Amino acid sequence: MKALVYGGPGEKSWTEVPDPTIQNPSDVIVKVDTTTICGTDLHILKGDVPAVAKGRILGHEGVGTITEIGASVTSLKVGDRVIISCIKSCGHCANCKTGLYSHCLGEEGTSGIGWVFGHLIDGTQAEFVRVPYAENSLHLLPEGVSDQQAVMLSDILPTGFEIGVQYGRVKPGDTVAVIGAGPVGLAAISTAGLYGAATIIAVDLDANRLEKSREFGATDVVLSSDADWKEQLMLLTDGQGVDVAIEAVGVPATFTMCTDIVRPGGTVANVGVHGKAVELHVEDLWIRNINISMGLVNTNTTPMLLKLVAQQKIPADSFATHHFTFDEFMEAYDTFARAAETKALKVVITA
Repeated sequence: MKALVYGGPGEKSWTEVPDPTIQNPSDVIVKVDTTTICGTDLHILKGDVPAVAKGRILGHEGVGTITEIGASVTSLKVGDRVIISCIKSCGHCANCKTGLYSHCLGEEGTSGIGWVFGHLIDGTQAEFVRVPYAENSLHLLPEGVSDQQAVMLSDILPTGFEIGVQYGRVKPGDTVAVIGAGPVGLAAISTAGLYGAATIIAVDLDANRLEKSREFGATDVVLSSDADWKEQLMLLTDGQGVDVAIEAVGVPATFTMCTDIVRPGGTVANVGVHGKAVELHVEDLWIRNINISMGLVNTNTTPMLLKLVAQQKIPADSFATHHFTFDEFMEAYDTFARAAETKALKVVITA
């Protein structure tokens, strides 16, 4: 088969590799019909994730069709269409039993690390992928939900909702600011209303993404390159600051922006993947009763979000801006890496 293989920082290739095989009774093999590229893949290619070894097949998002099942798999069958979750779940360890799938203690990849695809085991940017703990790590795809909609449920929608909205403790009537209107930021924007946010402010350097954010539920937008961006935002909050500031970029400057705009008693929910240390001014924040949360997605809300996508309650189709086939993988990466120029949100890549 062919797959997108990591060759070290700055190196990748779409090349021939051996087909995956069943290794454990709980495995299945999935023919990947649709996949996409995540900002985390770009972090890997920059060398920000040293745990990713040369030769690793990248990717942790995908939708496909089961072609082979392990001996212990009873609730799935060959021919089933499935969403591949970005997080493994053995389903029976202490962490999985509490819904903390991001720290599944199953031995696959590494015990205690839930994100294994394209990280510690071969991922989904390939014609076929082996899925461990398949009965707990796959979601059957109902009729009426397209591959394009479904692939957004592998990672970005549960990430934005769980780590942004839920960890941010959004409640009815809140004012929420989302710093970074990329795919994950837009996922937070599109799901903040589920918990009753009254005002949702998108903040970004890219005017195109800000305009796009209105389609996902942003009530107001602020261009962060404006010298008075903070004053603009504060005017939308009667000068008090936001109840919840969601960081969806992953750089020190945007984290600091969040701590600057949150009101006393508010929450900063960090969703972005940080590759550098962030300065935390506890000497200023403690007296303002600020809560700070962060985390890796668990994907335990995926079944609920899937129902909402099926009912057209979440605009999953709107994330897809560019379409490619597998033989155009390198072009897809180039387009996604130059998102400011190409106006790319999620690139959808199909077999």
